[in-house]
Amino acid sequence: MKPITLYSHQQGPNPWKVAHVLEELNIPYKTIFVDFKAVKQEPYILVNPNGRLPAIEDPNTGLTLWESGAILEYLIEQYDKDHKISYAEAPEKYLAKQWLFFQVSGQAPYYGQATWFMRYHPEKLPSAIKRYVDETHRVTGVLEKALEKGDWLVGDRCTYADLSFFAWQRWVPMFAGEDIYEKFPKVGAWMKRMESRPAVRKAIQDQDAAMAETEGKS
Repeated sequence: MKPITLYSHQQGPNPWKVAHVLEELNIPYKTIFVDFKAVKQEPYILVNPNGRLPAIEDPNTGLTLWESGAILEYLIEQYDKDHKISYAEAPEKYLAKQWLFFQVSGQAPYYGQATWFMRYHPEKLPSAIKRYVDETHRVTGVLEKALEKGDWLVGDRCTYADLSFFAWQRWVPMFAGEDIYEKFPKVGAWMKRMESRPAVRKAIQDQDAAMAETEGKS
């Protein structure tokens, strides 16, 4: 099998969401880091006309694909034939999709805005910060409620639903309070279970190394 090309960023969580799934499925891949300043310029804009990360190029099927949720669905359908991190039958098959759609529409955008207004917006806007940090707590509360029923979001094992949430949830204490998992202990325990998975741990180490290298160059 030829390696998939993953267009990524050292910090941005969405590409690492894809990396977690690639690692879990033991799919060979190579990473190309693209600076945020270059995503709307050639050559990357020719890969993804929306100028966002991630994107993948799969030489095994000839497919170029962008949007992290679509990429995860593709990887599952194409490469998880044994359903290692997915389910083949209802209701779990559709519940996993439900959580992925919630992650794409309800977690990532709000967490991203919380980070933007806290760290990067040129003007401090307390009302905007409060809105998005509050939403971060609300979404984490939704996860907490789901995890009261079991160790994983769907069924009795880790699926791509869990993996999709982890990449963003990892950074929540930095902008929503270091004590957030005291308020949401089920999510805190779930985070530890996720971090103990070899594939996830490998992706975390890769991201930490990439970020450290970037900081060393700045």
